[in-house]
Amino acid sequence: MEPTAAELIERLNLARHPEGGWYRESYRSSETIAAEALPERFGGQRSFCTSIYFLLERGDFSALHRIKSDEIWHFYCGAGLTVQVITPAGEHQELKLGRDLAAGDSLQAVAPAGCWFGAELPGEGEGEGEYALVGCTVAPGFDFADFEMADRDRLLGRFPEHARLIGRLTGSGVGSY
Repeated sequence: MEPTAAELIERLNLARHPEGGWYRESYRSSETIAAEALPERFGGQRSFCTSIYFLLERGDFSALHRIKSDEIWHFYCGAGLTVQVITPAGEHQELKLGRDLAAGDSLQAVAPAGCWFGAELPGEGEGEGEYALVGCTVAPGFDFADFEMADRDRLLGRFPEHARLIGRLTGSGVGSY
């Protein structure tokens, strides 16, 4: 039997994340990449790699945001999870993480650097469970200097064709601070 969300939050010592959900950094490489060896967009040295646990409960969401590195999502347990991605060109992609591989779920998926992305559990009746526990790996390693939370109005102005998605994953919902 899988543990409850509350049990995982306690056992994994998770804290609220600024984008919504719960997280804890589980790994940060002790070695770094020098700033001059990285693309200019980074503006400083970065760890080789970082990884977090990320738990999202039903009714919560990971608000749209972007980072300067690729982010690899790994499914662990609970309900399936959909990572919603908007590319810089305005294309929408759904990355479905979960254990139902026959239904098109993946155990891993990548949100590419520079894309806007957020996550949510599928709607009622579309999956089992009240939470999803995943991991996120970033290389070069994550730094909050590389994190940008979406501004709803600016994103709507740039991608009006995705108004429903942007409205659902931005703003003053449960998943944003």
